[in-house]
Amino acid sequence: MSAPYILYIYEHCPFCTKARMIFGFKKIPYEKRILLNDDVDGPVRMVGRKVVPILEENGHFMPESMDIVTHIDGIGTPVLTGDTRPEITAWLQKAAAPLYRLFLPRAAAAPLPEFGTTSARAGFIRRKEPSVGAFSALLEEKTEELTQLNALLKDLAPLIRSPEAVNGELSTDDIHLFAHLHSLSLIRGVVYPPEIEAYRQAMAVRCGVELFDDIAV
Repeated sequence: MSAPYILYIYEHCPFCTKARMIFGFKKIPYEKRILLNDDVDGPVRMVGRKVVPILEENGHFMPESMDIVTHIDGIGTPVLTGDTRPEITAWLQKAAAPLYRLFLPRAAAAPLPEFGTTSARAGFIRRKEPSVGAFSALLEEKTEELTQLNALLKDLAPLIRSPEAVNGELSTDDIHLFAHLHSLSLIRGVVYPPEIEAYRQAMAVRCGVELFDDIAV
């Protein structure tokens, strides 16, 4: 019998990571379907625009990662009951720009199923490269952005209260923070302080979303 929930995703997409996490936290089975990055017709047919993640449930479709998180967390006893902290939000905002610039070219270079065709990979590069600059330059081993991210990780380390939850109890901060750290795991040369290393490894197990460490670029 197939799972009642189908999640349409890209593996590199941080918003998809957020949607996947709540199923792991809740221990709710789901079927993961990975779309090609240049598949426009599928998402448009489901929700009227090219977007992921998309949750299919009983023939109905729901986009938007945090709407999916809220919906699934509302089944049975919620797990995202902890408080959030402005310090975590502030850190996420600081890390977003350098992470985005380094992550995009590495996503395009990685052996990810959403880029399983030449057209899917080429289309992604064509669309994304203008927003961050030449991918080739950003793939260099030492960049200003990598220095920034490693410094920011040192700032984050003392904010981690537990490997099991950044604030001591699972909250939406964990959803957003792990999605950032999941993307970071695709970037070779990132240095994780012990507190963050323990957190990201524990969180990967707890939410059932594997890190990209083995294919980091």
